[in-house]
Amino acid sequence: MISKDKIKTFKELGLKEDIMKSLDDLGFEKPTPIQAETIPFILNSKNDLVALAQTGTGKTAAFSLPILNQISTNKRSLDAFILCPTRELAIQISRDIESYTKHTKGISVTAVYGGTRIDLQIRTLRRGVNIVVGTPGRVHDLIRRNVLKLNSVKWLVLDEADEMLDMGFKDDLDAILEQTPDTRQTLLFSATMSRGVSNIAKNYMKKAKEISVGSRNTGAENVTHEYYVVQARDRFETLKRILDCIPDVYGILFCRTRRETQDVADKLRQAKYQAEAIHGDVSQSNRTKIMDRFKNKHIKLLVATDVAARGIDVKDLTHIINYNLPDQNTSYTHRSGRTGRADKSGIAISIVGPRDIRKIKELEKALNKPFEYKQVPSGKDIHERQIDNFIDSIKVSDSEKIDAKFLEDITHKLKGVKKEDLIKHFVSKELSHLFNDNQGTRDLNSTFKANAEKSRTLNNATYLKINLGRKHRFNIKTLFAMINSSNKLRGMHIGQIDLHPEYSTFAVEKKYVSEVINSLNKNKFSKMPVEVSVSNDQITEATDNFSRKRNRRKNKSPRRNKGNRGDYRRRR
Repeated sequence: MISKDKIKTFKELGLKEDIMKSLDDLGFEKPTPIQAETIPFILNSKNDLVALAQTGTGKTAAFSLPILNQISTNKRSLDAFILCPTRELAIQISRDIESYTKHTKGISVTAVYGGTRIDLQIRTLRRGVNIVVGTPGRVHDLIRRNVLKLNSVKWLVLDEADEMLDMGFKDDLDAILEQTPDTRQTLLFSATMSRGVSNIAKNYMKKAKEISVGSRNTGAENVTHEYYVVQARDRFETLKRILDCIPDVYGILFCRTRRETQDVADKLRQAKYQAEAIHGDVSQSNRTKIMDRFKNKHIKLLVATDVAARGIDVKDLTHIINYNLPDQNTSYTHRSGRTGRADKSGIAISIVGPRDIRKIKELEKALNKPFEYKQVPSGKDIHERQIDNFIDSIKVSDSEKIDAKFLEDITHKLKGVKKEDLIKHFVSKELSHLFNDNQGTRDLNSTFKANAEKSRTLNNATYLKINLGRKHRFNIKTLFAMINSSNKLRGMHIGQIDLHPEYSTFAVEKKYVSEVINSLNKNKFSKMPVEVSVSNDQITEATDNFSRKRNRRKNKSPRRNKGNRGDYRRRR
């Protein structure tokens, strides 16, 4: 067996020539870490395997390529059976396998799943296939109908095993696994090693080898995490402003329920955003059309539930947006892992309420990565971002295609217009909708509560004063950028932040005070030397206001009751 440390290309794995031709057509050259470890193992061993790797690491090729390399062609016996949680993933896996067998004759694969006609799937199975990819519910149904028989299976693959258990398929899994022969090789792939997954390995696998790539329950390294704190009533307006500030977005927006998913998608389309929804109530035919449009980038934002998004394998996603945080940390990992793939960077954005700050802290600890607090863009922020994006697009546009005579006619007609007026007309024509929509937008940030919560989590918080404020166009984003410019301070927690016209204050842990002052005092902002010092007011006005409001809320009801009793006595 070739050492995994020496494997640099797929050619070194010992795959057949026809499979290699298909991989060359797909542009596959270097195997991912999970592929480099699992493919040689499956090719050279009949032992069971538990493979742990995050979403988007190439697990489908990791188990399907070595199986395809060993299947006898031109036979109609069922050799490989692959079980996965959702129909989207079943379709994706079957399509991937078809692409790997483009130059291989005599291997057939079919996907069986709910939401579509079962009679067509029965007809295909009765003709005979080599590989079946299916979801637990439909597979169990086909077994009960005595149509799908698993007694000849040589390879049993459980893909996204943790998700199948989370979705409540344990009973179906137990019933299905009992129908497979003891001589099978079981390959279990999962992002996490939960208790349920451990039980499957214990009850249905023999002397399984465990291969783990990357840290368990951690997010993709190339993904940065951001969050906005707003009131529930401002959630959709916040989403629109965020989207207006990332005009090049290509991503998935996650919602909790089918109803919320459809409602948000409808509102986005009414507001002229390129968005579509997929959830359990969307028919399979419409779902396929939506996914094709999304993969071709005719849709920029896919609004989905966690269940509906399972199996969506789309490259080059720039953003993942959480309209609501999921209940489970592992679900957040699955969501955010859909961007930042193949050495590309991605951003996971969460829109949360003040009560969700504690959940953010839990996710930071679980993923071992910092989450950056962001302010909801103002109308001015949106204007600046859209104008910058518009100008950048003009700079890279192909102007050589314009006919010289046509350009001469345009120049002649605009001869009497001043350059400044021409620019105004040009920008107004293209971006007038933004100026109308975002003129005088109110502040949606629930920053006080977020920062107050953060400052309470800091140990021995010390407040620092910086000589930059709102009149200097200084903001929270700039402060974070200054802090992160120092390798020693990058990712450091910042507590309560208060922006004033002439200066700003922020809280840091006492042990970082000297380093922050020394680091920031070396900077300049708009040619102005930065000056940072310990604030004279260790407890800021915002904190005092918070305490006063809290005390008023505590004392308000008793005081009113006492007064009422007194009035009653006097009236008597």
